[in-house]
Amino acid sequence: MDQTTAPALQHLFSTSLAFLIPLCVVLFIFAPQSVRILREYERGVIFRLGKLTGARGPGLIFLIPFVDRMVKMDLRVVTIDVPKQEIMTKDNVPATVDAVVYFKVVEPEAAVIKVENYWKATSLIAQTTLRSVLGQSPLDDLLSQRDIINQKLQEIIDKQTGPWGIKVTSVEVKEVALPDSMKRAMAKQAEAERERRAKVVNAQGEFEAAEKMVQAASLIAKEPIALQLRYLQTMREMASEHNTTTFLPLPIDLFSAFLKK
Repeated sequence: MDQTTAPALQHLFSTSLAFLIPLCVVLFIFAPQSVRILREYERGVIFRLGKLTGARGPGLIFLIPFVDRMVKMDLRVVTIDVPKQEIMTKDNVPATVDAVVYFKVVEPEAAVIKVENYWKATSLIAQTTLRSVLGQSPLDDLLSQRDIINQKLQEIIDKQTGPWGIKVTSVEVKEVALPDSMKRAMAKQAEAERERRAKVVNAQGEFEAAEKMVQAASLIAKEPIALQLRYLQTMREMASEHNTTTFLPLPIDLFSAFLKK
């Protein structure tokens, strides 16, 4: 290397170094803003200069600094606890109910651009729908047909949140709290119902027993020897229970005259 080329190379190196250092600083500052890594259950809704370009992910996402803006969306099923609501059933019984709603985002773009806060909006719709549906149901259906009411709630809420890209998978009514006076009245009603069933069963048993006795009497009237066999069977049973008892069997024919009269 001669003396003429050395200063030129040194000048070129100095110029390149002066250019590379600011470039490295700029890349170091803006690289985190231009690169995103999304998990399997995440999607990124991209806006370029305020215009929607679509949803991307999962994996590595490249953005243009100061031009692209990304809104991260979670596609997993989430739950919302619906606060306790004071309702009046169809048969004018006051009650306090609460529920839980399971939903997930199925269209990230719609969940971002069609509703300001999809979480809050879904929660408020669940509260109003809970009061409306349970207010149209009698107390007996609310206590005994919980599955049907849950299905109805799920269908109504899902229909209202569908345009927002939200899928409601399930709605469960957790607890139905009744006043103490209503609980006592229901306990009395249940006790009276059990007593009624017991009396019906007892009467049914008496009826069946009387019917069988009538059939037995009719059979004995047709075959008088059956009465004598029954008499001997009774003697055998009494003798087996009381060994000290003495029996004096008498022929049934001795009483035939009295029976004819």
